[in-house]
Amino acid sequence: MAIEARLETLEKKHFALEEELHSALNQPSADDAEISDIKRRKLRLKDEIERIRGSITH
Repeated sequence: MAIEARLETLEKKHFALEEELHSALNQPSADDAEISDIKRRKLRLKDEIERIRGSITH
């Protein structure tokens, strides 16, 4: 059960970063470094989500 809760938390964080990224991209004063940071954090979360999903199925 704890794994599912962790996975749900990570997915919520990933979704929140997706919204943050869209917001940043729609601002004319968007900072490239900030956008890159959001993308990096999103990718890290995605990798962790996939790693957890892989461990569940194996």
